[in-house]
Amino acid sequence: MARAFLVVMDSVGIGGAPDADAFFNGSVPDTGSNTVGHIAQACAEGRAEEGRSGPLNLPNLVSMGLGAATKLSSGLEVASLAGEVTGTWGAATELSRGKDTPSGHWELAGLVVPWEWHYFADVRNSFPPELLAQLAELAGVDGILGNCHAPGTAIIEEFGAEHIATGYPICYTSADSVLQIAAHEVHFGLDRLIELCAKIAPIAHEMKVGRVIARPFVGDAEAGFTRTANRRDFAIELPAPVLSNWVQDAGRRVYAVGKIGDIFSMSGFDELRKGPDETLMRHLDDLVETAEDGSLTFANFVEFDSIYGHRRDVSGYARALEWFDAEIGKIMSKLRDGDILVLTADHGNDPTWVGTDHTRERAPVLVQGFGQGSLGLIGFKDVATLVAEHLGVVVPK
Repeated sequence: MARAFLVVMDSVGIGGAPDADAFFNGSVPDTGSNTVGHIAQACAEGRAEEGRSGPLNLPNLVSMGLGAATKLSSGLEVASLAGEVTGTWGAATELSRGKDTPSGHWELAGLVVPWEWHYFADVRNSFPPELLAQLAELAGVDGILGNCHAPGTAIIEEFGAEHIATGYPICYTSADSVLQIAAHEVHFGLDRLIELCAKIAPIAHEMKVGRVIARPFVGDAEAGFTRTANRRDFAIELPAPVLSNWVQDAGRRVYAVGKIGDIFSMSGFDELRKGPDETLMRHLDDLVETAEDGSLTFANFVEFDSIYGHRRDVSGYARALEWFDAEIGKIMSKLRDGDILVLTADHGNDPTWVGTDHTRERAPVLVQGFGQGSLGLIGFKDVATLVAEHLGVVVPK
């Protein structure tokens, strides 16, 4: 019986979203952003030489159709993305009105977000006073720190010492529909942080805020602060069944790898495996070896986005892509007859772009196991249909 491995390369967009002009980084529209294309151009021009060198080297992804999909999506051609295509490929366009993680993943799983997300638009004093008062009360403290838009690493550097001294949680957001709460695992307590996020999440979800994220960190002012792998996302409940539910309801086993479990609140999943991307690749490799016939593995590799995209680190993003390409090549060689491996993305995060937020882009859809061919321009929802039909699972109307 067929198996399917659906892997989201978080933020690995390929430009070309037709409504990019309606999405912004600051005052600049996302029109013309192109995560893969611009990284490839930077590498070719010698502008991504930290920890690597030369043109972007992605032989496995190019063979699956990454360069062809980028050209179809945006019209951009880069020599390092050219080459013979042996896989099935296409470019997917999102309908949901958000360039965030839940919107992208939900739609890839078959559900267009049926509402407008609530965003905290103000860069400073971002949160309403009543929400902050509730949060402080739940935390058992007199106040909070942050209350702004910020990258997660920068804000703990700015407020980490004050957080330790006062016990106040660090609260921040971004252009996404999200409330993030950072706290020290030792001085504030990891369990206490998780409990705080669990309690404030229903209040935020009632406002149609997509996620509350616990962002634990360790360290001190002298040695520096570092976020840990104990992040926890509290996502708003899905309003309808999605791919994981369809497969599970058909009596099949469904695995979540990475933050997939948090994004879908474990709805439709039998087992969750977490860790940094290097660990997640080992989990994916193990599931290719051991997952049952008829099963679905749904994975997310987040570090393209969280470590390199938001920090506008072109070299780092290129290194991550080259690492992923090498590792996914090993995975591809272990697929069984009847398996498919689908690589896609949930949005863009062009490291050459202005600002620090996601960019509105189309996503590649690269399929190993279908032979050679073109899917053309498709929708995010079509990815769920493709996987379900391969598994012989009914797609609800």
